[in-house]
Amino acid sequence: MRREQEFIDDLYTRVDALRGDTEDSVTDALAQGNTPMQARLERDILVAERSGLLAALNAVDGSLCFGRIDLTSGVSHHIGRIGLRTDDVERTPVLIDWRADVARPFYLATGHTPMGLRRRRHITTDGRRVAALHDEFVDVGDATRTGHEDPAGDAVLLAALNSARTGRMTDIVQTIQAEQDEIIRAPHRGVLVVEGGPGTGKTAVALHRAAYLLYEHRELLAKRAVLIVGPNPAFLGYIGEVLPSLGETGVLLATVGELFPGVKATARDTPEAAAVKGRAEMAEVLARVVRDRQALPDPVVTIEHDREILMLDDGLVGVARERTRAAKLPHNAARENFEGHILNTLTELYAERVGTDPYDGTSLLDPSDITQIRDELAENPDVWSAIDQLWPRITPRRLLADFLAEPEGYVSDADAAAIRRPVTRAWTVADVPLLDEAAELLGQDDRLARARAEQERERQVSYAQGVLDVSYASRTYEFEDKGDDDSEVLSAHDIIDAERFAERQEEDDHRSAAERAAADRTWAFGHIIVDEAQELSPMAWRLLMRRTPTRSMTLVGDPAQTAEAAGVGSWSKILQPYVEDRWEHTRLGVNYRTPSEIMDLAAAVVRAEQPDFEPPSSVRSTGVRPWVRATDDLPGAVAKAVAELTPAEGRLAVIAPTELHRALAARLDGVSAGAEPDLTQSVVLLDPRQSKGLEFDSVLVVEPGRYGTSDLYVALTRATQRLGVLHTGPLPKGLTESG
Repeated sequence: MRREQEFIDDLYTRVDALRGDTEDSVTDALAQGNTPMQARLERDILVAERSGLLAALNAVDGSLCFGRIDLTSGVSHHIGRIGLRTDDVERTPVLIDWRADVARPFYLATGHTPMGLRRRRHITTDGRRVAALHDEFVDVGDATRTGHEDPAGDAVLLAALNSARTGRMTDIVQTIQAEQDEIIRAPHRGVLVVEGGPGTGKTAVALHRAAYLLYEHRELLAKRAVLIVGPNPAFLGYIGEVLPSLGETGVLLATVGELFPGVKATARDTPEAAAVKGRAEMAEVLARVVRDRQALPDPVVTIEHDREILMLDDGLVGVARERTRAAKLPHNAARENFEGHILNTLTELYAERVGTDPYDGTSLLDPSDITQIRDELAENPDVWSAIDQLWPRITPRRLLADFLAEPEGYVSDADAAAIRRPVTRAWTVADVPLLDEAAELLGQDDRLARARAEQERERQVSYAQGVLDVSYASRTYEFEDKGDDDSEVLSAHDIIDAERFAERQEEDDHRSAAERAAADRTWAFGHIIVDEAQELSPMAWRLLMRRTPTRSMTLVGDPAQTAEAAGVGSWSKILQPYVEDRWEHTRLGVNYRTPSEIMDLAAAVVRAEQPDFEPPSSVRSTGVRPWVRATDDLPGAVAKAVAELTPAEGRLAVIAPTELHRALAARLDGVSAGAEPDLTQSVVLLDPRQSKGLEFDSVLVVEPGRYGTSDLYVALTRATQRLGVLHTGPLPKGLTESG
């Protein structure tokens, strides 16, 4: 114990010195103002490296080192959440990053496959104090003993599983199991599907995989960023501290409802509406909506030009429309082509009207006359009014809002009734993939943006020229005043012109890749991780596949837990349209969260409908059986059960149908209904969908008969210690009164 404490003390002495040196270096670097370009570049690199290291150190402070491996060769390595080296010339490793190859024996070595390992030591710290050591001797022939032996080799794992929950997921870097390590370090390219039942650690594995990929492919993924998609905001808050604790902050966490820049889904759909909006057929529906905006005159559009009346009928406009469509450009991007066709048509009509010889029908106009007529038509407001009517510029939000207000004619009457709603600014999660699809179909008419950019560019060049002129005048005055000849002295004018000077003065984009990706709908991520992937609709998958052209993805989920009406629930159905059968599948079969007593009850509910269902096997038993009770006073019984189940430390979740939340919250101190739950509170109130992916020390499930089987299975498997069930109505199959 003393030797490890000395190491930890020395480690943090180094860290404190490094932290102070880092802060001073960054401060000094930022204080450097006007420096040569090379010095500025070196300063920027220094600031980035040192700031990143400082952020990582701050995030993992208090549990920096968690293990040691002793090799049969006599070499030992301490393992930690990030890697550190000495600051001398040799740069000797002091702490090995858990993701490094040399650290793999810590997770994989066994007596059968020792991987050159003699002993594996788990180091538990409380702040900077070594609190416990647990040793595993992998080399069974080694007779050395330390007094810290862990014969079963699972004391650290069980301690982590039995520890009180805090409302925030913690990393599992100290207890990664062999099957999890294989998934975490799987190749980066292609699609990897990680399937597993409740409590198998799917989410934790996915997050650690993100950290590993960022370590292994730093240059690529730092530029392109990693996207992690979760089922709801509460879940993202729950997992939000895992990657920072591993020294990684360059990851974008978002729900599907947050993946259209400028939109955050706050409204809710009915299950029927979500199902309709999520169908793959909605892509063609929206394409038809866009095509219908490319209108024909009914019967004609008239334009007055220079006292002449020009008429565009459906034949003339139809030709222009088909020629424009033939280019296969998005609607807004194609408008410039349509404008050209209409202007050419109007020019021909006008030229024929005013420039034809009445006797022989020949044209009296030369090409310059034709060009002048076209230019004059291009300045006629009536022409642009007609073009706006026939091929309007449309935003994705306006297109979708108008469609949802009047969906008749595009979908069946029943589907139209399900999705119809008045024009509103509130969007739902199911709307976001439709907005993204609309944006693909519409594209952007960027002429205005280009014009503004050119104006800004001209302004910057003009400003830069003024700066150079002042500089030149000042330098000329200086030499004239001294009577010196400045012909051999280089001035700013000699080495740089205004345009180059303006380029150098343009403000750099200091946002991280994740921040830039969040604001850019067309961003292509280096890797995407999707949690609860079985719940996403076909339209949501279209959105995500556009974000990863390389199809580099990790999909995590459990088809048995599919609850969303629009959820695909089948890996092959999700992936076949995009990668056919070119994807890997692996399954986690060990339940680390749920005690066997609770898992048996949850499995019985599923087996009532699926007799051959096999749940993941639990690694532990608590001896505490869940109970199921009927009541005539539901709010009162819930309040009493909460008092009974709330742990001295840790968290309790009351999982109940949404329509009961207000009445239940009124009887529970400090618990509110209707807002996003604060998972750090000792008692939280959730509906089954909000509880997906979360875990609590104790769980109270209310009115299970109102849930579907998938929702009930999820609700019953959130507890790590104790579970209670209260009901007033009939129990679903598989649940019986107990306790």
